[in-house]
Amino acid sequence: MAIKEQQVTEDYALYNADCMDVMKEMPDDKINLSVYSPPFAGMYQYSSDERDLSNNDNYDDFMQHYQYVVNELYRITIPGRMTAVHCMDINLSNTGNGDARRDFPGDIIELHTQCMDDKCTASRWEKKVGACGHGNWEFNARYDVWKEPLTVRNRTMMKSLAHQTIVEDATKCNNASADYLLVFRKKGDNPIPVKHPEGLKTYAGERKIPSDVMKYQNWTGKQIENRYSHWIWRQYASAFWDDVRLDRVLPYQPARDVEDEKHIHPLQLDVIERAIVLWTNPGEIVFTPFMGVGSEVYGAVLNNRIGFGVELKPSYYRQAVKNIKAALEEQYKEMRLF
Repeated sequence: MAIKEQQVTEDYALYNADCMDVMKEMPDDKINLSVYSPPFAGMYQYSSDERDLSNNDNYDDFMQHYQYVVNELYRITIPGRMTAVHCMDINLSNTGNGDARRDFPGDIIELHTQCMDDKCTASRWEKKVGACGHGNWEFNARYDVWKEPLTVRNRTMMKSLAHQTIVEDATKCNNASADYLLVFRKKGDNPIPVKHPEGLKTYAGERKIPSDVMKYQNWTGKQIENRYSHWIWRQYASAFWDDVRLDRVLPYQPARDVEDEKHIHPLQLDVIERAIVLWTNPGEIVFTPFMGVGSEVYGAVLNNRIGFGVELKPSYYRQAVKNIKAALEEQYKEMRLF
């Protein structure tokens, strides 16, 4: 296994390597949850490394190579457990002509659920969604993460989001595409239930919790009466997450280097924390094959899980190491307060 650098402790394991090399050495049915953003095909090129998934010549090649990642994640995940994929629609251009889009989330769903049996005689549509029983993952949920239009416009300079476009020809305008968190479950019975015997204790979001609800924080009675946890669950159970703090991300500017063609845009920590708290128990393993600057591992460590991440690009890996150490320092600081 070609590992360039690594940091392994009892709290986390970080590897500067190709995720396929690392996953091939991992045993079956080991990971409790995986959370990650795949390279957004056609949008960003993160490095010039020939093993970088973002460097494929075309979209079909990208999806073919991404299939290997999906299959390995299935193998190493415990039955009945989840993988959560952060993605968005892909603009095919930025010409000002409406910015036609590719349904990247839809293709990811098909990639996870499609039939992999060459001898299957089911209809095309049953095979496409794995309804024939030969698919890999079961599609569980899609969460929409709201994006503020002006912020997206200023970051991407999309002409279709400019006010001037609706002044001149509104048929060429578009919307600020949401982020999506697609959740899939590995087939089989989960051997270790994910339990919250005292409900949800923390809220990862920007809404102010009502004062009459705050009275139930740290509730130890019957959970049917725990209005604090009930309120948090109502936010999380919504398919439309418009309360995510979009600026709560790990620092990434120090991770840039001269070969970057596009900037990295880390996944919001609120989204990561929700996934980790909802679908893992404390002490379980959270894996990310495309670690970037370490957001998923950071979220795992802060929430008393074991973070396991792999990143191909050295500059991002080095930034991840710094960020994870900061997470531990923050955690130890909080422990000393009690």
